[in-house]
Amino acid sequence: MKRLILVRHGETEWNAARRLQGQQDIALSEHGRAQALALRPVIATHAPDIAFTSDLRRAAETSALLGHADAVATPRLREQGLGAWEGREIAELMAEDPDAYRGWRAGTNVPARAEGWSTFRSRVEAAMLDAISSCRDVALITCHGGVIRAALDTLIALAPSRIIPVGPGSMSILAHDGSGFRLEAFNFSPGRVELHAPD
Repeated sequence: MKRLILVRHGETEWNAARRLQGQQDIALSEHGRAQALALRPVIATHAPDIAFTSDLRRAAETSALLGHADAVATPRLREQGLGAWEGREIAELMAEDPDAYRGWRAGTNVPARAEGWSTFRSRVEAAMLDAISSCRDVALITCHGGVIRAALDTLIALAPSRIIPVGPGSMSILAHDGSGFRLEAFNFSPGRVELHAPD
């Protein structure tokens, strides 16, 4: 049995303000660094033998704080490009057009100049399959909430409309038995259950 440990980067100031980041290169906040450090001993118990990270700063910094500064950085693990919505506050988008926002969360609406869900899903799937084939037992993947939603969609057919936002500094686990994937953990964070995380 092989496993993918998927970690969403720790919180940024934009997360705290509920502002969509997309592929903007935002650094971790102090709270985000503390989240990563709190998760570090949990990750260590799983003893990843290889690590990958998004090349965006918030993910790479989280990976280093988890004890994997040597993680292979790849743009395939970047967050979905959100085009005109990058930098916009969620409350503002909901006030303008709640159906459009809910549609984006479900993978059915594409904001202007944004990366489409099917394109995003395909690049995430390729990154996940490369990671599972590259690891001996456990691969650590430090990435973004949208990447985790896309991985669950493509690997276990869990539609994004059925998934709550992934919490910053949280861990999810997918196991692979040689024929397919199954979800073993979702949205785990030490000491808390995050039900209202920012996108």
